[in-house]
Amino acid sequence: MGSAPKSPRLLIIYTGGTIGMAEDPKTGALIPFDFEHLMQNVPKIGQLGYDISHELFTPPLDSSNMNPAHWQHICRLIEDGYDSYDGFVVLHGTDTMAYTASALSFMLQGLDKPVVITGSQLPIGEIREDGTENLITALQIAAARHEDTGRPMVREVAISFGRFLWRGNRSTKVSSTDFGAFRSFNYPPLAKMDLHIRFDEDRLLTPQSEGPLQVAYEMDDAVSVAFIYPGITERVLAPQLASKEVKGVILRTFGAGNAPTEPWFTRLLAKAAKEGKVIVNVTQCPAGGVEEKRYATGDALAEAGVVSGLDMTCEAALTKMMHLFGSGLSPSQVARYMTEPIAGELTREDGTQSS
Repeated sequence: MGSAPKSPRLLIIYTGGTIGMAEDPKTGALIPFDFEHLMQNVPKIGQLGYDISHELFTPPLDSSNMNPAHWQHICRLIEDGYDSYDGFVVLHGTDTMAYTASALSFMLQGLDKPVVITGSQLPIGEIREDGTENLITALQIAAARHEDTGRPMVREVAISFGRFLWRGNRSTKVSSTDFGAFRSFNYPPLAKMDLHIRFDEDRLLTPQSEGPLQVAYEMDDAVSVAFIYPGITERVLAPQLASKEVKGVILRTFGAGNAPTEPWFTRLLAKAAKEGKVIVNVTQCPAGGVEEKRYATGDALAEAGVVSGLDMTCEAALTKMMHLFGSGLSPSQVARYMTEPIAGELTREDGTQSS
């Protein structure tokens, strides 16, 4: 007789956020629940039959305070447990979840196991809440395997929230109240969760190499975001582009990558690009991307040295730039790689998907 299949070994990393909170019966305030008694808080987890361990941020972090040092800590926990666990579930506040998912996708190079990030809009234990289902679904996704090969179904960083599994670096938060708080406008869902979890295997990222996990820990935070709006002036934008502390700027433009055509605007951009700053054009629109050749204004930006961010989200573009500069690349190298997919974060100019 063959031996029984081994129970999936999963690691839960709780960074903070609503999903790990419970109401204090005495004060009514939300406090972190005791993960040592996870089964008591979420008894349905015991029915999964998984071998689950956990690591905690102490104290739990409001995701508004998330920064590259915290991303490094998450990566360290994953790297330290990589050979011991079949998958990882990161519990995270929703406000900066898309930034963390994007950052981890670039930092965890050679990832061949699931890293599933989830959270909730209401804490576990409330009468109407989404935390229990989100947590259990994330665990099931992290444990899912191909029936024929036994390999993990998901081998990338993904966000599981509500009824959908999204590629992490394609996702953005779209609602502060909806249980379906996340969307990926330029890439379809990796899985849909209704009566069953149904994966779209053609959309899942396949690692290009079979080598070991290598973590790119260094993230250079000398980058910024400039939001273009009607009436923006030279005296407002010039200091941001001229700052010696800034190596790169994500320029959030109108529509298909359009911006003002006043001479001062393009002159500022051209000067910054000539000085070695990397300026990446990303649309403010939630769907679609930058099409430089569609309008004259887009052409003017390209001629000034601005790089197209194609259909990347702002979260992906910002964290990718942090990663590339953190890897020690020159500005010209960073500019080149910003237009090439390295973790499934964009669609190439020829229309091919990056996976």
